[in-house]
Amino acid sequence: MRSILLSGGSGKRLWPLSNDSRSKQFLKVLHGPEGSPESMVQRVWRQLNHAGLASEALIATSLPQVEILTSQLGDDVRLVVEPERRDTFPAIALAASYLYSVESVSLNETIAVLPVDPFVEKEFFEVLATLPEMLDKSGADLALMGVVPTYPSEKYGYIIPQSLSSSENNNKYVNVAKFQEKPCESDAVLMIEQAALWNCGVFAFKLGYLINLLIEMELPIQYDEMLKQYGRLNKISFDYQVVEKANQIIAIPYNGFWKDLGTWNTLTEEMGNSVVGKGWITGDSLNTHLVNELNIPVAILGLSDVVVAVSPDGILVSDKEASPRIKEILKNEDQRPMYEERRWGCYRVLDYTRNEAGGEVLTKRICISAGKNLSYQYHLLRNEVWTVVSGTGELILDGQSRMIGQGDTVIIDRSMLHSVRAVTELEIIEVQIGSQLIEEDIVRVSTEWQDIVQTYVKHA
Repeated sequence: MRSILLSGGSGKRLWPLSNDSRSKQFLKVLHGPEGSPESMVQRVWRQLNHAGLASEALIATSLPQVEILTSQLGDDVRLVVEPERRDTFPAIALAASYLYSVESVSLNETIAVLPVDPFVEKEFFEVLATLPEMLDKSGADLALMGVVPTYPSEKYGYIIPQSLSSSENNNKYVNVAKFQEKPCESDAVLMIEQAALWNCGVFAFKLGYLINLLIEMELPIQYDEMLKQYGRLNKISFDYQVVEKANQIIAIPYNGFWKDLGTWNTLTEEMGNSVVGKGWITGDSLNTHLVNELNIPVAILGLSDVVVAVSPDGILVSDKEASPRIKEILKNEDQRPMYEERRWGCYRVLDYTRNEAGGEVLTKRICISAGKNLSYQYHLLRNEVWTVVSGTGELILDGQSRMIGQGDTVIIDRSMLHSVRAVTELEIIEVQIGSQLIEEDIVRVSTEWQDIVQTYVKHA
């Protein structure tokens, strides 16, 4: 079995920690096995490794998430990157064309698709591993995993069963009659009485099933051609494009722990500590949580059932039940992310100003992890001034190499090629000055440090 993990989109429901570049799955607010901070994607990848499934898994993602995925999961994780965001059907089709034409995966291979951020225990992956067997025994087009409901939720979609069958080894599956999106509570009660399941977004199919469907739709099945034509694929979900049109669908019940940590209310239920970052909560503040990413203290006194989240992007103070309303408040906001995690480390925007003549000045604090490097790059719209705050690094500026350390200043005019590799953890204050200061103003020439040194450094 091959697995495709879907990691797309951007998030506002967990603002101000989540933004266009840092979705909810990347927030390090959970507790890892040894008590260290862990994100949802790191937790799921660790669980896949323990289940022996990670080596046959890849992540379908969007371009803005490549850096943070590499940072959190390492350079060995296999990514299929959408040229642009176009919903789940195009993303899965792109990944399927990669498996078929690049990795030469058999058309008879089972492909499992799952979100990158389910909050589950190991039993979930044990059921996931049964999907190929159930697909073979049933002869169905699609096999879904459905969660046995614990209460009549109005937040989830439901899988309505047709009949119950048993396989020889007592694994069970249900034939699916229909689906119901987010019913009212009274309808949910009736559906649960009919053995309906929560739809957790996990399903499987034979690779040949989807490849044949792409051929019928006159879409490319070669990965390189799919990349070229990706922009003409309809923005449509896999559910609408494939699931609703399938002839036979089964669902395998998962009677175990499952939770969608999509709101501050649900996320704080699984946080190991009530305070993350600098701050205090008084003892009479019950069921209250603080997540603080800034280096200033926050105090919460006598407030219960409240979440306070502080980041460079903003400050949220909310009753927990009301916290999902933040998405509605921010629907017209288009603020640039003030913090980003990259494959080499992270940066935080400290200040931004625009003068009367229209010039812009942006100040960043950049932290580069030891042994990591920026790409060899240049800019068209801005000049930069670097001041090294701490650490040491090797700088390459227009083909000249030298060491830099605390107190050194580097002036980088537009069009000057530059890169730096951190020997020890390197902290730099970067001041950008230009007519338009955007992250897209980067022309990358090379990424790997050895390639940069061997190809571009001028030797005397």
